[in-house]
Amino acid sequence: MLRSRLISVPKVIKRNISTNVPALQKAVDPIQQLFIEKLQQYKSKSVSGKLVDPSPDIIKERDSELEKLNNQYGGGPGVDMNQFPQFKFVDPPVDMGIKK
Repeated sequence: MLRSRLISVPKVIKRNISTNVPALQKAVDPIQQLFIEKLQQYKSKSVSGKLVDPSPDIIKERDSELEKLNNQYGGGPGVDMNQFPQFKFVDPPVDMGIKK
């Protein structure tokens, strides 16, 4: 019984190692490589999260969608939607009705 356990251990180790080897290898697929290059080009063109080469139509559509979101979620002129809202809770006075 102990011998059968010792014999089965190397198979499990081989299986785990063989499944991890492809993940450790560098991708040589040309399509993957082109995709990575395009991502790097896009990242170098993008400045502080702005859109890269936007057309006036795209800018107009983006602004209209942001306006819809502001109206829906309580934003407006002078309201910073990037900050977490501040809540103020006021405790009501409690009268226990106890007379001395």
